[in-house]
Amino acid sequence: MTPVSRYLGRLACQRCSTTYPDPSLELAGRGCPACEKEGAPANVLPVYDLGGLRGLPCDPAQPGLFRHRALLPLDGATPAVSLGEGGTPLVPLPRTAERLGLGAVLVKDETRNPTWSYKDRLAAVAVTKAVELGAPAVVVASTGNHGAAVAAYAARAGLPCVVLTVASVPATMKTLMQVYGARVVALENPPDRWRLMRRLVEERGWLAMSGHADPPVGSIPYGVDGYKTIAYEIVADLGRTPDHVVVPVAYADGLAGIRRGFADLVESGLADRMPVLVAAEPFGPHHAALAAGTDTAGPVPITPSVAFSIASPYGTFQGLAALRATGGRAVPVPDDARILDAQGRLGREAGLYLEASSVTALVAVEDLAGSGALPADATVVVVGTSTGLKDVGATAATLPPVPVVEPTPAALDRELAALDRRGGGLGPEGER
Repeated sequence: MTPVSRYLGRLACQRCSTTYPDPSLELAGRGCPACEKEGAPANVLPVYDLGGLRGLPCDPAQPGLFRHRALLPLDGATPAVSLGEGGTPLVPLPRTAERLGLGAVLVKDETRNPTWSYKDRLAAVAVTKAVELGAPAVVVASTGNHGAAVAAYAARAGLPCVVLTVASVPATMKTLMQVYGARVVALENPPDRWRLMRRLVEERGWLAMSGHADPPVGSIPYGVDGYKTIAYEIVADLGRTPDHVVVPVAYADGLAGIRRGFADLVESGLADRMPVLVAAEPFGPHHAALAAGTDTAGPVPITPSVAFSIASPYGTFQGLAALRATGGRAVPVPDDARILDAQGRLGREAGLYLEASSVTALVAVEDLAGSGALPADATVVVVGTSTGLKDVGATAATLPPVPVVEPTPAALDRELAALDRRGGGLGPEGER
């Protein structure tokens, strides 16, 4: 039997609790008008009736993450726009845990999604909602992962897609957005993307897949709940709630969705508590807001960052709410050299190649463990949001050139010894 949808067909402000009927398309990416007027912008997110829920309703006949569609903000009759997203592995990092003196460190490896990032979860639900609402086109402001995911799912749905990006993003990111058929244009001033998007929403009826508020509130509310499924899968695979979940953060869509997923698990009796959520961010807008006790995060000073996809001067209320609700914290990770060093160390210790933005979460764990903020027996899950293949150039700059050798064992031994001396060797002898 197909589980009955728990979605109530309305959205609620995360700050003032004002409710709005679905679809309220003008609020997608803009947030609550009342809070906007107060100068404290906040997202609106879907509302569900979880009364009497025991266990997670699941429909194995549905593709990808849509097996959980009873807890997603969709009409039951809407066909799922899916590329088989979700179901990503929870990979133990025993050497990392031993090095840091922790009980267990695991990566929720979201690089296994169709466009190699966790944004596929948002895009799958958001584009399905766009089809349900009859949107004529979708538009997204993105430096890469978000745009590529929306472009791929829009292509799957047969929807026109426009991506507003910036010229400085790596060529690989631009290629990914274009190869799925999106029309991609760059703007010189990043906030101009939000102003243009708002006009396209208001004047042409296009559905915004990302935020267009300035300062930001987060992305389309329906898509945020696609991230709830990360929490469902973590507990299903681990068999319990981890002590900490560390998420790379800009506008905190993923963090907010993961928090909502764990809340569902507690409500359904599948979890007895919430994990402590930790935001890893290059420049610390959430960190500063938590310290000041404010409802607005940022702006804070920024500089160019190798973690460019999350290098924002702003955080969001939804991010602050997720951290405060779980007794969490935000950890600034501004040092490019440390991020790239951790990226290489993760490759050597675990055989995983994560994008620099993803690796900020591992650096945050190292900082927390080094300061004694994590108990020695803690189980920590790091959300690996995207693959390092999205920006190979940044990684390549940290690696030695590949030598050409004569076809003899002696020549090979000489070069291997030289690589070991330079720190580019293989296995334990080459680690540094």
